[in-house]
Amino acid sequence: MLIPFTREWTVERERRRRLSTAVSAIRREPDEADVAWLAAVATNGDLDHARWELRYARWALAALSSQRDALDDRTASQVVGALLRSLREDERVEPALRALAEHQLNDRLSGYREAFQARGGEAGSGERLGRVLLAFASDGARSAGAPLPRAVELLGGYLADANDALRAAFGAVSLPEHLPPSEISGERRE
Repeated sequence: MLIPFTREWTVERERRRRLSTAVSAIRREPDEADVAWLAAVATNGDLDHARWELRYARWALAALSSQRDALDDRTASQVVGALLRSLREDERVEPALRALAEHQLNDRLSGYREAFQARGGEAGSGERLGRVLLAFASDGARSAGAPLPRAVELLGGYLADANDALRAAFGAVSLPEHLPPSEISGERRE
């Protein structure tokens, strides 16, 4: 006979394992060619700044993807929580600068969310996202022109990678736009 909480515990442990798998894929390092490109077009040759902007972009887009496409309403908060925990433990960040890195990630998440959710205007969401990357990388000095198509393409790839990682970990979802996932599954949490 199983103890009543065993099934819940097993389900939650499996969910944490899948979350860890997805976050590992999301935290993959940016390609060096992309880092070099962003450093050349936006960060005045600062490879470290370019690398961090690409990391933040990948993480922010994954968080937004998990919010939009998850089977479970908790997925987005769990993805963001896992990313923040991993940032706090990241050996590449000096302990004294971890609060700053977390603040920067939150700023990027807000910027990408605004661009992702904006409606209307001539620019599509890809262009708006590309402009956000270039603005953060260059403090807004060079957010248009020749680098924009590559930024759009790069971020489109990051979003596709995030979708793939999340689908592989949690499954695919197809929901009516007006209903949250919990209403479909009957797991509504108040």
